[in-house]
Amino acid sequence: MDWNPAHWYRDGEQYLTEVRSEFRKIVWPSQREYTSGTIGVVIIVAFLTLILGLIDVGLAWVMEFIVP
Repeated sequence: MDWNPAHWYRDGEQYLTEVRSEFRKIVWPSQREYTSGTIGVVIIVAFLTLILGLIDVGLAWVMEFIVP
C-alpha cells in the first residue's frame, strides 16, 4: 500500500473513470420489460407463499395428532 496522498488521488480518479466507463455500457430494460418482470416475481412469490402456507398448515395438523 502506497502512503502517498497523490497516489491515492490518482488511483481514485482512475477508479471513477473506469466506473463511469462501465456505467455507460449498461443497457436498461424498457418499461414493458421491467413491468412484466415485476409481475412475474409477484406471481411466483404468491405461489410459493401459498405452497409453503399449505405445507405449514398440513404439518400443524399432523402435529395435533402426534402431540395432543
